[in-house]
Amino acid sequence: MATTETIIQGAILVLTLVMFWAIKYLSQRGLTKFRTKHRATLQTQRQLIQASRLLARARTTPKKSQSQSLAKTALTEADNVIAISPDDAAGHIVRALALDLLGHHTSALKSFDMALTYPRLKSLSVGERADALVKRAEMKLAVNRRRRIDSAVEDLEEAVRLAAGTDTARLFRLLGECYEFKGLKEKAQWAFNEALKAQPSSVNGT
Repeated sequence: MATTETIIQGAILVLTLVMFWAIKYLSQRGLTKFRTKHRATLQTQRQLIQASRLLARARTTPKKSQSQSLAKTALTEADNVIAISPDDAAGHIVRALALDLLGHHTSALKSFDMALTYPRLKSLSVGERADALVKRAEMKLAVNRRRRIDSAVEDLEEAVRLAAGTDTARLFRLLGECYEFKGLKEKAQWAFNEALKAQPSSVNGT
């Protein structure tokens, strides 16, 4: 009888120790995972900010060689962001902008395509998605207006539906130019009118 009780007590003790160890181990793993993710997020944000600053400097630098050097560094920062957070659209968008500035327009479009597809699309707000669509449409028209006009119009019309947070004057103006190029005069006139309405009051003189 005593032997049986001893065995049961021993089993309970072992089970308690195992449960304690499991809880501690899982908690540590969860904390480690959280810390790792938090560090990765902070690192991603820092690199995105750095890449954005580099791009801004590249655009305003009159000396081409310096501008290209800054854009290349921004591209490297964007690639690092993508390596850490591949499902974050921001890294792909920054990469696209850097490539576009470097003259690699087809590659830039591919990066925008990556940013605007699932699951990366989920990381964009409505306004950010609209802005990205407008910029992608501009790139498509710059690469080959005649061949990509319909695709660009699709992006712009989707941006109109989203609208929030984007430069609506620029959006409608570009859409009007596309409609005009396609010979859709009434739609073009409507888009240009919407662009005028969206202009700041100081521009309209009101």
